Amino acid sequence: MGVVNVPGYNFLPMTRKTQYSMEEIRLIARVVEDPNVIVVPADSRFNNLPDVIAALRSKPGSVTFGHNGAGTNGHLAIRMLAAAAKVEPNEISYRGTAAQRTDLLGGHLDVGMVSLSEIPELHGSNKGPLRVIAILSKKRFASLPDVPTAEEAGFPVTSTAEHGFAVPKGVPDEIVRKLEAGIAEGLRNPEYLAGSPGDVPVIAFMPGADWQKRLDDMSAALRPYPEEMKANEQK
Repeated sequence: MGVVNVPGYNFLPMTRKTQYSMEEIRLIARVVEDPNVIVVPADSRFNNLPDVIAALRSKPGSVTFGHNGAGTNGHLAIRMLAAAAKVEPNEISYRGTAAQRTDLLGGHLDVGMVSLSEIPELHGSNKGPLRVIAILSKKRFASLPDVPTAEEAGFPVTSTAEHGFAVPKGVPDEIVRKLEAGIAEGLRNPEYLAGSPGDVPVIAFMPGADWQKRLDDMSAALRPYPEEMKANEQK
C-alpha cells in the first residue's frame, strides 16, 4: 500500500518516463483535498483577483507570481489561470512555500500561489501579514468563509493538491473494500481529529472509484500543459 499525491501522480507520466503506470495502480481512497490559494501581502495594492488580472491585462508580465517549481500544483494553477484570463504573469519559481512567504513579506513578490494547508495561521481568519484573495476550489472553504473562489471572481479554474492511498491493481476487491472502510472510519475518529486540528480543514474522504473518475477528468484538463511548458523552456 502506498500514498498517492495528486497532481504529480497523474501529471508526471505526461512529461517523462516514470517508474509506474497508472494502469497498474488501484486507488483506495482520497483523504485530503488541499486547494490552491492566491495570497498577497496584507498591504498589497491588489484587493481581489480581478485587480491582479486587470493589472496583467494592462501591462503583461507586470505582476510577479510565485510557485514552488515547474510541474507542481501551484505552477499548473498559474498556467490554468493565465489561460482562463488570457494574461501572462511573471512567474517566479521557488523551492518551497517558506521562500515564497519571505519574499511576499519582504515586498519582493507580488502574488503567491500556495496550498491552503501551508498557511495554517489563516484558517478561520484572513487578518495577518498575508491575505488570501481567492481559493481555487469548487466551493468556499469553511476555514476561510469570506474568501471567494476563483470561479466566483470570474475565472473558472480549480486546482488542488490531493492525497490518498493506493494498492497494486491485482489486490482483491474484498481487501480494497475493507481498507476503504477503515480509512473512512479513521478520518471520523474524534481522537484523531482532536490530535490533528491543522489537518481538519483539508480532510476530504472520497472512495477510490470516485477519486479515479475525478483524476481522469483532471488528467484530461492537464494534457495541454506539458507541451506548453516545454515550449516555454525552449524560449
